[in-house]
Amino acid sequence: MFLRGCQHGRRVEDSERAAFSPARPVGPRTTVEPVTDSPAGGTTPPTPSSTTDALSSGGKKPGGESIVTVLVALAANTLIAVAKTVAAMITGSASMVAEAAHSWADTGNEIFLLIAERRSEKPRDDRHPFGYGREAYVWAMVAAFGLFTAGSILSISHGIGQLGAAEEETNYTVAYVVLAIAFVLEGTSFIQAVRQTRSQARHYGLRPLHFVLSTSETTLRAVFFEDLAALLGILLAAGGIAAHEVTGDAIYDAIGSILVGVLLGVVAILLIVRNGQFLVGQAARPALRRQALDLLLRHPDVDRVTFLHLEWVGPSKLLVVAAVDLSADDRESVLAVRLEALEDRVDDHDLVERCILTLSAPGEADVVA
Repeated sequence: MFLRGCQHGRRVEDSERAAFSPARPVGPRTTVEPVTDSPAGGTTPPTPSSTTDALSSGGKKPGGESIVTVLVALAANTLIAVAKTVAAMITGSASMVAEAAHSWADTGNEIFLLIAERRSEKPRDDRHPFGYGREAYVWAMVAAFGLFTAGSILSISHGIGQLGAAEEETNYTVAYVVLAIAFVLEGTSFIQAVRQTRSQARHYGLRPLHFVLSTSETTLRAVFFEDLAALLGILLAAGGIAAHEVTGDAIYDAIGSILVGVLLGVVAILLIVRNGQFLVGQAARPALRRQALDLLLRHPDVDRVTFLHLEWVGPSKLLVVAAVDLSADDRESVLAVRLEALEDRVDDHDLVERCILTLSAPGEADVVA
């Protein structure tokens, strides 16, 4: 799947985003094996299950599934945060306090991610000709900063403060029960995130981890890594509490709190960096660019493509700018009509928020994939 809406000159189509559906034939029908990026930046062969070009295959719009993933995470984190807070008050455990702060930070983050999903889907207008898709990265970055401050910094500072604290009686049973329940709930949320990641990664012919790191779907990436960090954090907290129980030394509980904070800091920085990259302008991966070029060159009216730029302007929303050389020589008015017809041909494709096609200048070199 690929293009959704295009513009020539000032023509802007304000129609609602169509659902992922098979595109109309563009030129001669051919089957193109997808070429996908490897994590190292090279290419990997197509998977056996992927037999159609990712640009021309239909699919399900990922936005709806992302909202379900965020809602599942929100419900799980709210219940977990309440339980951990009660357990922290009963046990006085530094690791449990860190985990409570972590879960409340995650709960707030899910609210920001829901806002990101909703606001990024607003249709483009005259003031925002490329749509509102990048607003998703703004709200996702706010959520990542919240994870860093309310989760990471608070956990580390509390753990450091407890390093020299006097030994206090701790109800280990309550701590273990709450952490076990939290692990099950976080696991449920993580399974939903993994299910969505695998489904979309398979659709694009990518490895799941590579997909979740590179995808424009920022809410999926946030939920995936926050849930993964939550599961690891629970294990760290349980380890710190267990070491405290075995040795009778509360320093291990404090170290557990610090380690949870460090883990949250790493995840928060990863999310901040990726959202920043999409905000300043993240180009589409080379494999997708090659497929876009192939799609244009397969059209019978296109002789050459001399410029092609694909940039993410939101979750599953691309800005595409291309310069093409049309076959045969016609008057300017005829060329304009033919170029507009070419835009209409690719209008069924779904990944682009806006596409601008212009005519190539004489003597310009062809684009090399």
